[in-house]
Amino acid sequence: MFLKKFVKPIIILILSVSLFYSFNFIEDKENASAKINNKKLSVEVFKTPSCGCCYGYVLFLEKEKFNVKQTDMRSLHSIKQKYNIPLEMQSCHTTIMGRYFIEGHVPLEAVNKLLKEQPDIDGIALPGMPIGTPGMPGKKEEPYIIYQLIDGKFSIFMTI
Repeated sequence: MFLKKFVKPIIILILSVSLFYSFNFIEDKENASAKINNKKLSVEVFKTPSCGCCYGYVLFLEKEKFNVKQTDMRSLHSIKQKYNIPLEMQSCHTTIMGRYFIEGHVPLEAVNKLLKEQPDIDGIALPGMPIGTPGMPGKKEEPYIIYQLIDGKFSIFMTI
């Protein structure tokens, strides 16, 4: 009689714990697959030769297992113009990743969202050089607003 009273709650507890770990495994597997995809993805970073934070972003991408080609240019005007990146969305470097551009020091969370969802946009941008972003020293002081761009027009993609 004593055992019958506790069997049902114990079974419910075991099932709950099993479901919890199953869902966490699925989530971890999705995150791992994004990293596996990054290993195969070649990107090109257009930057000026003297830009230290741009090189920091290159190192960040390499650490995240991207195959990075660096292209140094005296002026990035032609790249910004080619991809129709308006002045208010520009930063110190432009990364080409598949069919998308990534303007500036965009964190991995936004890059992974872009690659996973593959929206019908031209690219994403984090204007300026915010403190604490990949390649930039310091600690994050405020939310990072990442914009999505279509034909030079922009709207919010995500906030980190």
